[in-house]
Amino acid sequence: MLEKINRFDSICGEKNRVNVSSRSPKPDLKVSLDECVAALDLFLSNRFEEALTKLRSKAKDSMYHSLTYATILEMQAMMTFEPEDIINAGNTMKEAQTICQKFRKKTTVADSVNSLMNKHAAEQFTEEEMHAEVCYAECLLQRAALTFLQDENMISFIKGSIKIRNSYQTYKELLNIVQSSKYKKGENYSHFEGGVQLGIGAFNLTISLLPTRILRLLEFVGFSGNKEYGLEQLQEGASTENFRALLCTMLLLCYHTFMSFVLGTGEGDVDDAEQLLLPFLKRYPKGAIFLFFAGRIEEIRGNIDAAILRFEECCEAQQHWKQFHHMCYWELMWCFTFKRQWKMAYFYADLLCKENSWSKSTYMYMKAAYLGMLEDEDYKPFGDDEIELFRKVPSMKQKIAGKSLPTEKFAIRKARRYLTQNPVKLPVPALEMMYIWNGYTVIGKHQDLTEGILETLNEAERILESAPATEFLVDDQCLVKLLKGLCLKHLGKLLEAEQSFRWIHTKEQMIQYDHYLIPNALLEHGLLCMQTGRNEETIKLLESAKQNYKNYSMESRTHFRIQAALLKVKSHTQNGSQSLPSTT
Repeated sequence: MLEKINRFDSICGEKNRVNVSSRSPKPDLKVSLDECVAALDLFLSNRFEEALTKLRSKAKDSMYHSLTYATILEMQAMMTFEPEDIINAGNTMKEAQTICQKFRKKTTVADSVNSLMNKHAAEQFTEEEMHAEVCYAECLLQRAALTFLQDENMISFIKGSIKIRNSYQTYKELLNIVQSSKYKKGENYSHFEGGVQLGIGAFNLTISLLPTRILRLLEFVGFSGNKEYGLEQLQEGASTENFRALLCTMLLLCYHTFMSFVLGTGEGDVDDAEQLLLPFLKRYPKGAIFLFFAGRIEEIRGNIDAAILRFEECCEAQQHWKQFHHMCYWELMWCFTFKRQWKMAYFYADLLCKENSWSKSTYMYMKAAYLGMLEDEDYKPFGDDEIELFRKVPSMKQKIAGKSLPTEKFAIRKARRYLTQNPVKLPVPALEMMYIWNGYTVIGKHQDLTEGILETLNEAERILESAPATEFLVDDQCLVKLLKGLCLKHLGKLLEAEQSFRWIHTKEQMIQYDHYLIPNALLEHGLLCMQTGRNEETIKLLESAKQNYKNYSMESRTHFRIQAALLKVKSHTQNGSQSLPSTT
């Protein structure tokens, strides 16, 4: 670990050896890299505007200044989810791509397949031209990431993926060059090779997460993905002394603490994430980005109180970049949801609704949801009425780059039942949205939290049993059964959990609106079977969920999770590993 810290100190120390007054209008490659690493050091020290100012002055002339400037804006966009930030980052990255194009050889790496086959490409490009290739490919890669941030819809993702085929092919050819006998390491070779590792790792990891039907189409146009190889490449890039080490680290942290939860089954390696984070936390003890990830790691482990302290510390660490606080507010909202402290969760949903514009509909929905979780006799000091708030949700719909957010669409669909004169209340709206964000995987690490949520669900079930029949009754009962099944599974009561999931399937024809419950019940049933070593049954359930249902809420996210589960069970089958059944 100390070696990693020293390596990063060595990179950042270069800023002290750059003579500002002696720079030429167009600095050479090494000077540009040194200046950009120094700017990243400022950024990680919470000196955001200072970092951007240093880069902005040369962003029109230097490919690395332009790329770094756009990268920081993209990191900001990905952490704030502000539509304005996302659009600004996309436009700036497009400008950076244009700057990088100026430094590329007229015959690019991607166009030189025949030369590559003969292993001559490494001799045909100068060092600067090689860096221009990797920077150009990185611009395309980051623009694709922004496209996915705007819309999880898989068709849009396919279109975006096809558009960046040039980026993917360039990275593949650059990897061939690095591995060829003709390749000669230039003065700045570690930065170049780190760029190749970033691209190869990012593509392999991302593509491996996609559902099978999407993978087949991508493979047809030349894409392929191997998760383990992708993680290995990113790990190498993160552990060596290079300009892209930070981006490799950030991508790994995002995968282990977010992507594996939102788009998977929560199988990220938290210990690996912590080891990646520790050197940066030591160097930047008040670095907002690293404090945030430290909070997320504690949250995933079920250490909710420790997570809350980290997120609060993150907010106190800097006041300049207020939008970054919103990411902490989002996590704090969920932390208090896990603890069933509805008023505190409401407080952070209200802050987000007032200050952040990622999805006003979602925030308004969450405000109403938390009020809906309070008992009738509970004091509500906020002056808001849940029915009126739910009714506002559809009117607050917005689009980012012409696309609506899947979570926002879900919130609007759920809120529609409040538009009637005598609405039927949602049974556990906050706990349902918690499922959409895979929060049960988090509380499952903590018995007390899980038992508390189960207690709330049992009470909701009792209320539904005595409620008059409505068009929503079966939907509501199935929802509560699904969430109860998850709690029971995490408490080791697997037989009861399985009975809950099976019960939902028996009500399939009676569900009126929440059709997403059936494929998700099959998914959760499949994961339970995997846990007890019934791999054949697992695959059958997952394939049924994947093949037999479509056009339901949050479909893309469910398909990502199904794909992650299928990869996991097939790995178990190949390795011959079987979990022992738990007793109830």
